[in-house]
Amino acid sequence: MPSCLRRPFRAASLCLFLSGGALAPRAQTPVAATPPTVLDPYYVPGRATDLTGIATSASQGLVGAAELAARPFLRRGELLEVIPGVVITQHSGGGKANQYFLRGFNLDHGTDFALGVDGVPVNLRSHAHGQGYADLNFLIPELVREVDYRKGPYDPATGDFSGAGGADFRLWDALPRPFVTLAAGSHGYARFAAGASRVPIAGSGTTTAALETTRDDGPWTLPDRLRRHNAFLRYAWRTGAGELRLTALLNRAIWQATDQIPARAVTAGRLDRFGHVEPTNGGSTDRASLAFTGRWSDGAATTRAAAYLVHYRLNLFSNFTYFLEDPVDGDQFNQRDRRFLAGADLNRSRGDPATGAWDYGLQVRADHLPEVGLHRTVAREHLATVREDEVTQASLGLHFRHQRRWSPVVRTEVGGRVDGFHFDVTSDDPRNSGRTHAALASPKAGLVLGPWAGTELYLNAGSGFHSNDARGVTARVDPADGRTALERASPLVRSRGAEVGLRRTSAGGLVSSLALWGLASDSELVYVGDAGGTEPAGATRRFGLEWANFWRPRPWLALDADLALTRARYREETAGGRRIPNSIGRVVTAGVALGREAGAFAAVRLRHFGPQPLREDASLRAPASSTWNVRAGWRARDWEVALDVLNATDRANLDIAYAYASRLPGETADGEDGLHFHPAEPRLFRLSFTRRF
Repeated sequence: MPSCLRRPFRAASLCLFLSGGALAPRAQTPVAATPPTVLDPYYVPGRATDLTGIATSASQGLVGAAELAARPFLRRGELLEVIPGVVITQHSGGGKANQYFLRGFNLDHGTDFALGVDGVPVNLRSHAHGQGYADLNFLIPELVREVDYRKGPYDPATGDFSGAGGADFRLWDALPRPFVTLAAGSHGYARFAAGASRVPIAGSGTTTAALETTRDDGPWTLPDRLRRHNAFLRYAWRTGAGELRLTALLNRAIWQATDQIPARAVTAGRLDRFGHVEPTNGGSTDRASLAFTGRWSDGAATTRAAAYLVHYRLNLFSNFTYFLEDPVDGDQFNQRDRRFLAGADLNRSRGDPATGAWDYGLQVRADHLPEVGLHRTVAREHLATVREDEVTQASLGLHFRHQRRWSPVVRTEVGGRVDGFHFDVTSDDPRNSGRTHAALASPKAGLVLGPWAGTELYLNAGSGFHSNDARGVTARVDPADGRTALERASPLVRSRGAEVGLRRTSAGGLVSSLALWGLASDSELVYVGDAGGTEPAGATRRFGLEWANFWRPRPWLALDADLALTRARYREETAGGRRIPNSIGRVVTAGVALGREAGAFAAVRLRHFGPQPLREDASLRAPASSTWNVRAGWRARDWEVALDVLNATDRANLDIAYAYASRLPGETADGEDGLHFHPAEPRLFRLSFTRRF
């Protein structure tokens, strides 16, 4: 057994103890019978769920735990690929947030797509590496009960980062059964996970705990040396007509990183495809959160509340241009982020949609960063400070929604929200310090016609927004040279969207949805954490079509096939063209999963995304990518063994590609402009064994 998997067995005993002695032999001494606590049955939804009469748009949906468990995953962020049209990649190191793509957006690490976990927002404002940075590596996949997603800016309860939509992960209050999982695979991959719930025989409280530790070197000539540790603890209880839970999450990761490399060096034979230029890139991150959530009903109305506190740190070293800026020491830079995030969400709903239902809420949030900095380094040693700031970005949002069923085939939803933001920056250069305020109103509306023969027609319109990095909002001069004037970023960037869609649920178990959508953004001017300044970009328009299908013809067989087509353009010509770099115009995903509760099971999945422009004039493009993943195994009542084959056809895909200038040793001072890429991982094998108790 790998040494990395020995010590976690000691920690696993803590998790399995919480199962209430489920692993221990039954005591032989007779005891008085105690009436067991009877839990309400819980139905775990999925894509086969009939949302007729419930959904308010064609592009919202649910994915359940069973569907997640049937899929082979390479990385944690791919949990989001259960959403039709979403593509997840990585450009540097296994410990960072992944790259997200949806509806013609290169969402970078999360901008314009709002992510949450049981009421706690994941996107981080004014982040050292990128606005809206959303790292999902703290999630333990076995704890995800369902994923609730919606695309477009039509949900009044979703505020910041809502342009392309959002998704919420909901975790188990009580695991179905205690489990221990061991996995090992290619390139030093190893994983241990264990979890259990203690459901009292008498009483109302349930305790659930889980641990996970992962190591992975990857195929790179510079091993990733990823070491990630996660812990989860939840206590859930009932009081009267209420459900309450207290949840603690811990995450720690360290890694080395192979950033994107110049294609010219690979073509010339100077670099291996999985090689590196800078040997000291990488980083570490920590996240600890405590959250309270509750739900109460008094018969006439339901109240939901959440309050959370998060402590987060990132220490990241990167070098994308190598020796372009500094031919002696190189261009490595260090981004530091240390923050406290606190907030609360209060929601009240009452009424009946047949006569009019109201939903309204209050959301408050504050991100305080005692340290957010950008530094020049060499081999992780400090050379100079580009800028160092203390930042507070706070917001208050009010939202409402009114739903009414006017007839058996006509229902409406009208809503909106008003958000106010406060930005406060204290910079090491007083010229870049400042305070400012901004507010924005975002109306939403929807009309649903049907159902007729299991078919509904949806019409939606609304506006959303994303906030910008506080440093870009207050900056006056480029911190790199102290002279160049900077264009300030807009505090809040509005997006406006509209959608026409159909959803059909047939008696044979086929669920299909079709959506034709459009989205316009006022500006994509953003603060670039990698450079310490703002990057100009104009207003944009995106149009697209999405067709999603899920069919379960037999209890042991599930098939899905999804198509997303997008046209993304700047409204005015920029740098000789109107193409939006890294906008993906075509995404195709499909899969088949088969298996019963016991016996053989298997899954095959295809993910394809089309070529993407890397420059505004499309003079340079990244090639299309197609990946096949396979999962097969055998399960019994108490155990399961599975083999995952990732990138089964061993295609030489690119995970990410960019066009910019860089300089390698021996090249001219101006460097060379061209394609830089991070390759997708080659064929990988991962074998896992799970024991349930």
